Amino acid sequence: MKLNRFKEIALDGTVRQNPTFRLVLGTCPTLALTTAAISCLGMGAAVTFVLVFSNIIISLLRNIIPDKVRIPCFIVIIATFVTLVRMFLVAFLPDLNDSLGMFLPLIVVNCIILGRAESFASHNPVLDSACDGLFMGLGFTVAITLMGIVREVLGKGQLFGVELWDFKIGFFENSAGAFLTFGLFIAIFNLCYNAVERKLRHKAAHKTAAIAENTTEIPTTETASQSKEA
Repeated sequence: MKLNRFKEIALDGTVRQNPTFRLVLGTCPTLALTTAAISCLGMGAAVTFVLVFSNIIISLLRNIIPDKVRIPCFIVIIATFVTLVRMFLVAFLPDLNDSLGMFLPLIVVNCIILGRAESFASHNPVLDSACDGLFMGLGFTVAITLMGIVREVLGKGQLFGVELWDFKIGFFENSAGAFLTFGLFIAIFNLCYNAVERKLRHKAAHKTAAIAENTTEIPTTETASQSKEA
């Protein structure tokens, strides 16, 4: 994979097409699990694992799976990796499995995973698809973990389960607090994103204008030199 292609995939997954703050996908676990940062990390790791390996398998089979049954095939592949994750958590991290609850098996129908399988993995090579799954998963993990940190600190006075202070705002523990936090994060993220985009466009426009100015000056200089020689 070329470096430019890798950068594009990385930027798409983490910033330009961030599944949580830009595409607003996977909102069920985003709203329900962000009361505790450790649960967010666990969900993010599970989603990233499923994204990477389901993308790899779907990319490998993209020329074999018939178009008419591609969605059922994608779901079977995704469900296989979700089952592996669930078996691992039950065996080694039962507390995390309990905290994720019903939202762990619901990864099977998560719009992020199914969407990347349909729009990217089924049309691109294996390495590209693996990177896409990795960075989409990282974008999702960072987004929900940041929300989890804010809600846990304000709502419980804790951070990753460690008591910080006695001050608590119960509002951030309920569903209304989840929606407010989610909306504020989306607004802040998009304000920053749009500001950077405007700055980059402005810089590119200046660069283009400078190049155009230089190209028009060169013939003028040459013409002046020729006239002087004549």
